[in-house]
Amino acid sequence: MMRVDVDRELCRVHAQCVFAAPDVFELDEDDELRYVTEPDGSLLPAVEEAALLCPVQAISFQN
Repeated sequence: MMRVDVDRELCRVHAQCVFAAPDVFELDEDDELRYVTEPDGSLLPAVEEAALLCPVQAISFQN
């Protein structure tokens, strides 16, 4: 099972993760980041891409 975490202290909501992995990350109506903490393992490539694209490296995951 994959586990995703976003460090809220680091996150500046650049939203690159939303573009890379829209099935895991999204912005709500207040432009706050929401994400699935235990996404399906098939989404691993998208989560890896999101973590790489995050300008502040706020995304971590364990597979």
